[in-house]
Amino acid sequence: MIRMAPEYKGQNRFIRLTTSLTINNTANKFTAVGCDTNAFVYGFRHNMKFYRTGCNSWCGTEGDLVNGSCSGLGCCQTSIPKEVWTANLTLRSYDNFTNVSDFSNCSYGFLAEESAFNFSPSSLSSLANVDRLPMVVDWAVGDGTCEKAQNNMSSYACKSTNSKCNKPDNGYGYRCYCQEGYQGNPYLYDGCKDIDECLDPSLRGQGCIRGESLVIKLVAGSALGVIVLLLGAFCLYLELQRRKLINMKRKFFLQNGGLLLQEQLIRRDKSTDTAKIFTSAELNKATNNFHENKIIGQGGFGTVYKGFLSDNRIVAIKKSKQVDPNQVEQFINEVIVLSQINHKNVVKLLGCCLETQVPLLVYEFISNGTLFEHINNKTKARALSWDKRLTIAAEVAGVLAYLHSAASPPIIHRDIKSANILLDTSFTAKVSDFGASRLVPLDQTQLSTMVQGTFGYLDPEYMQTNQLTDKSDVYSFGVVLLELLTGKKALSYDGPEEERNLASYFLSTLKQSRLFQVLDENIVCEGNSEELIAVAMLAKSCLYVKGDDRPGMKEVAMELEGLRISGKHSWTQTEPNVGRDGISSLC
Repeated sequence: MIRMAPEYKGQNRFIRLTTSLTINNTANKFTAVGCDTNAFVYGFRHNMKFYRTGCNSWCGTEGDLVNGSCSGLGCCQTSIPKEVWTANLTLRSYDNFTNVSDFSNCSYGFLAEESAFNFSPSSLSSLANVDRLPMVVDWAVGDGTCEKAQNNMSSYACKSTNSKCNKPDNGYGYRCYCQEGYQGNPYLYDGCKDIDECLDPSLRGQGCIRGESLVIKLVAGSALGVIVLLLGAFCLYLELQRRKLINMKRKFFLQNGGLLLQEQLIRRDKSTDTAKIFTSAELNKATNNFHENKIIGQGGFGTVYKGFLSDNRIVAIKKSKQVDPNQVEQFINEVIVLSQINHKNVVKLLGCCLETQVPLLVYEFISNGTLFEHINNKTKARALSWDKRLTIAAEVAGVLAYLHSAASPPIIHRDIKSANILLDTSFTAKVSDFGASRLVPLDQTQLSTMVQGTFGYLDPEYMQTNQLTDKSDVYSFGVVLLELLTGKKALSYDGPEEERNLASYFLSTLKQSRLFQVLDENIVCEGNSEELIAVAMLAKSCLYVKGDDRPGMKEVAMELEGLRISGKHSWTQTEPNVGRDGISSLC
């Protein structure tokens, strides 16, 4: 029961039943008692269908109240729909009991058996001493019809050959009964026994055959009973395992914010793309139960599997290593926001699965590998011309400019690196892996957060201050530009110590006017030295230690797009001394 006194603006209580139970909608009623009372109940039916209903109770004087009447004067009642398994009960007062406080200064609301409560004027005060009232619930087997259940006899619950199946009048699933002339337990093999006509005086001996051996009956009955008991125990074990799996999926669904995501999806504009909630069964089938031969990538935040959906779409399914249970609401908000990003250079988030211990994210599949693989493979690197590299850089910069300036709320990726940039068959760049991303409130320009990212790409100012800004992405993008220019890894322990950190090594070569000695010979020989110098200077500006000294991604994107289209640039008014010696020897 739920109560509300004048000092509170509202009260609510939550009811949630187990998988096999639903609240009976014919025997129970939602009842509210009190003058100046607004009461309503809402929640979910099976198959996650939302419902909401309620009633209002009012009275001007104590004389308005009528014994046994619950039609709106001091008491109101309303029915609930079928198949309800969760219920939120809420009470509110219109005028805080101001005009009726002499005889009604408290409201009560409950979902209970209708026959268990009979209203009287004294109920306005006597209900204060009542803690609980009975409620009728329905029980059933499974969640399908008799016909559907009979298609799979191994899981069909009506085991007795003399049993029959009927759908309950209220609720879902089915129930088993013994056929006419039989009695017993229809859920056991041979559980429905023939009625002994000899013991039924109403039959007057009709159908009675005497003289059968009692010993034979006992032996046969005992043997059959043991067999039935063993088979019944095995079937019960299977059923308990099935229910355990269903309950576990529901637990994970609720734990991972499933109800919150469904509410968000209901509120969203139907005309816009939003995330789909996949079932674990769909994704298990798509990946052959996440077989290791379906793994296409592994990283700091999880493992990525290639999957085939039932509609023949190829997808990438990311299984995260862990999710902070305290950040569920933020995770759901990020899923909603990222699923609505409609940019040709962002890997599209199609949806998620919340029925597993750690949520699964489903993305569109990009077939040509990562930029990291193309840069660090000699054969693929030779095919990655300077024009392609410049286009890739311009596309990635455009995405980051969009996330920082056009997305609402703005998004900081926080893990920009060549391994998170995918390429399709036409070498179009697709930014992926938003596992570390943060949504930036519209009234803030920076966030205090634990440092996350990949060494070699991490903004040094962010590592020192824990203050995340959009300029942190600018620094990481500057390192990606260096990878495109040099063909080297951001962090490598194979060479001399001074070459281990690509950013430090690159800036050192610029100071020594040795730029063309560190550039990838595959692009130096293409004769685009002016563009190479311009992009090198742009990368240098992205790598300034102080974030305020770095350009914004919008400015970087415009510069790269200008270079890509016309070859014009603004970063070097006069050509710097970068060291052109050795170009001819490289080529």
